[in-house]
Amino acid sequence: MTLLLAGGLVVRSLSPARVERADVVIEAGRIVAVGPQAGDRHASPDGLAARRIDCAGAVVIPGNVCAHTHVYSALARGMPYHLVSPRTFVEILQRIWWRLDRAIDADSIRASALVAGLEALRAGTTTLVDHHASPNAIDGSLDIVADAFAELGIRSVLCYETTDRDGPERAAAGLAENARFLQSIRAGRHEPARGMVGAHASFTLSDATLDAVADLARTTGSGVHIHAAEDAEDETDSLARFGRRVVDRLALAGALDDRTLLAHGVHLSPGEVAAVHAAGATVAHNPRSNMNNGVGRAPVAALGDRLVLGTDGIGADMFEETRAAFFRRREEDLDTGSDWAVARLSAGAAVPARVFAEPLLGQVRPGAPADLVILEGTPPTPLDDATLAAHWIFGLSAGAVRDVIVGGELVIADRRSTRVDEAEVAAHAVEAARDLWRRMDDIAPHPFEPIRRVTVGGGA
Repeated sequence: MTLLLAGGLVVRSLSPARVERADVVIEAGRIVAVGPQAGDRHASPDGLAARRIDCAGAVVIPGNVCAHTHVYSALARGMPYHLVSPRTFVEILQRIWWRLDRAIDADSIRASALVAGLEALRAGTTTLVDHHASPNAIDGSLDIVADAFAELGIRSVLCYETTDRDGPERAAAGLAENARFLQSIRAGRHEPARGMVGAHASFTLSDATLDAVADLARTTGSGVHIHAAEDAEDETDSLARFGRRVVDRLALAGALDDRTLLAHGVHLSPGEVAAVHAAGATVAHNPRSNMNNGVGRAPVAALGDRLVLGTDGIGADMFEETRAAFFRRREEDLDTGSDWAVARLSAGAAVPARVFAEPLLGQVRPGAPADLVILEGTPPTPLDDATLAAHWIFGLSAGAVRDVIVGGELVIADRRSTRVDEAEVAAHAVEAARDLWRRMDDIAPHPFEPIRRVTVGGGA
């Protein structure tokens, strides 16, 4: 069936900005025509009248991409905490997140994926690049996430967080989960999902496990999705155990190339940044998470066009994340323009575009996958190529999201899911969260520690 978005102000591209008043015609999951009166000129191939969505007084944008998240954290908000407050990033992991992930079971995996995916769609995010961990429920965990996302109709790129921190058996199980899921994707299951090979961070990976991660990525033609230099401890450990910095270690193992997605990169040295550029790797910047964990400021200017935006599990509102990225850099450099932050958001579409082999993902043009968001309301000042970025930072918001289309299907209509009962999802999540919190109360802080025998310097 043909879908016609009629008369909207269409953002055909975020960066470079291109805005025009146009119709958008969608067939078989793809955009087939864009332009003034395109709907009048385009006949439906099945001879049936197109379903028409009135976009007069609305703005049509490409669906946003969250390039790094942890949807298993969706049930953590409001979670009770009874231990001594953590003072370092490693203590945050030991006392909060590494206790939470050990408490996760199949039911909480599904509940958190439904909550996170639904909230993402309602915020105008049509693709999530997720990094999953559930060390006591590894086997089949990615299927649960993928199936929940498929139920909602959201596009996703998934992986399991391989790590040695819970022992060699779980490290092997995490690697096997990545391999099994990638095989299921190759067999045509779990649309619209794809996979990468996940790993936690250098400081929780032995050489043998990192080599196995790199080998799996190489043999499957997949990218590695890994935290890199989020905290200085990651670099300290790498220098102490292996005599080289994190990115150099990844490169030596064969885990750094143009398919690699590095999360955070806060403490990358100039030499590591140069290696990222040389390899064509991508760094997912998560400004709100970095501030929340007090890990420092990423070298965003030096990373240039290798930088994209994620949330690290703090929801999936990419309007808010783009603003946070802008204001944080603006505080450092008043020459920063709003177009910088919007360009970094736009660049995030390249991650799923590569994994899905859809080079036009993130654009509104014929042949592109029809992942679109309709924002209700006309801005009070002119919205055009020159002003789009400023509108994005200072005006447009997730609160204006009215309709969301993924792969040509209307999955959010008039602010409600067309696929699931939202009240039922929320009610189940509340019960799943209570159960999760009760299990977590019985779990002690994680004993794993990085090695701290050297002090990190600026270095190469």
